[in-house]
Amino acid sequence: MAKLNAGIDDGFMELLHREIGLSHPSSITRRISASEGIVKKLDLYGKLTGHDGCVNALEFNSIGDILVSGSDDRHIMLWNWLNGSKILSYPSGHCENVFQTKFIPFTDDRTIITSGADGQVRLGQILENGKVETKRLGRHHGRVYKLAVSPGDPNVFYSCGEDGFVQHFDIRSNSVTMVLYASPFTQGCRRHHSSSRIRLNSIAIDPRNPHFLAVGGSDEYARVYDTRRGQLAPVCRHILPDAPVNTFCPRHLRETNSVHITGLAYSKASELLVSYNDELIYLFEKNMGFGSSPVAISPEKLEELEEPQVYTGHRNAQTVKGVNFFGPNDEYVTSGSDCGHIFIWKKKGGKVVRAMVGDRRVVNQLESHPHMPFLASCGIEKSVKLWTPMSNDVYSLPENIEKVMESNRVGREDHSRVTLTPDVIMHVLRLQRRQTSAFTERRYVLADIDGDEGSEAQFISGLVRGDDESSERECIVS
Repeated sequence: MAKLNAGIDDGFMELLHREIGLSHPSSITRRISASEGIVKKLDLYGKLTGHDGCVNALEFNSIGDILVSGSDDRHIMLWNWLNGSKILSYPSGHCENVFQTKFIPFTDDRTIITSGADGQVRLGQILENGKVETKRLGRHHGRVYKLAVSPGDPNVFYSCGEDGFVQHFDIRSNSVTMVLYASPFTQGCRRHHSSSRIRLNSIAIDPRNPHFLAVGGSDEYARVYDTRRGQLAPVCRHILPDAPVNTFCPRHLRETNSVHITGLAYSKASELLVSYNDELIYLFEKNMGFGSSPVAISPEKLEELEEPQVYTGHRNAQTVKGVNFFGPNDEYVTSGSDCGHIFIWKKKGGKVVRAMVGDRRVVNQLESHPHMPFLASCGIEKSVKLWTPMSNDVYSLPENIEKVMESNRVGREDHSRVTLTPDVIMHVLRLQRRQTSAFTERRYVLADIDGDEGSEAQFISGLVRGDDESSERECIVS
């Protein structure tokens, strides 16, 4: 009970200090918003309903009074989240699931960029008469999960795709240029090929240095690039990979080829938050990087590096989840989980301070209000949920949270033990081929013998398709 009252006591003392002139009114607002007592008061404020599919993308406008969402139903919706009303809904123009929606700053919230499973990057322009014009700005070969708007130039933004490219857009022009191409470090300088690319899932821009851009995807390394070193040239599939200026990875995951990155976020202090598929979340400071070539780092240098802060308890296996900061100075880390919970950790120390049920199945994305301690969440359900510190109670962790976290841990470990190696896959293929041959011989259908190799090819195709493709208008489960 003493710990529960500590947050309230801290808030009371802050108010007292303001009244007697010991602190500035604006600073007290930020400190109270960051207090653990406020976080423990977060409760469900309401739901925004209207989408006909999973909601994959959320963002508040710069003022914080409007929320934009994108869904598997391929529609973009703008909400007055305070009263729960829908302001506008329009078809995005995407052929498949919408994965990202973002406001372009300083456009009176009338310009929205989107990306999706069809590889398109599109722009929606809200006209004075309320109608919306959309157009395609560019395209990747493969899904595009994330976009990042440059804080230094609101006209410029970047996209990352499963084709390994990062593309540069300027909404003042109709042309798209390629900034860089990510390739595995062990592949050397091979030209573009499906086996030598990193399928990119996430992108983030350092707020303190907008030239530094971090990407993460289908291997264990978060790569940081300096966009000033890239070549603003027309997108071409026959280019050499670019060298990052720094790379980050937990020491125990280095060169394991067993995980991939689903989410990245920069703090206001340039710390890099990295979320791994069916592993954990890590916070890196700049001095924790491996440099431009992690495979070349010496064992001595590796041992000298400080270990990143780790955040445990959730599970990130079924979908491509984001990760984010929360609080006026990024005092907390937030993530959804396959168990349907929203997890909030103290950034310093990694302690779980709040766990809320946010979805019947999976919570995918969490977005923080730009000025207040509010959260918006979305997942497999078709609604957006809003969380504010409106409760009269100071919530402790749920009674069953230890069991939930243990179940998530066991699930991660069980998954790592059954990961298929190339040898196992080839053994399965041989068994499949023998079964097909035996089936055809029993029926003495000579014409079906040629179908043996086709069955194997189809089986291989099925394995690949399970990793790279998904049906239209269905929630993406990777």
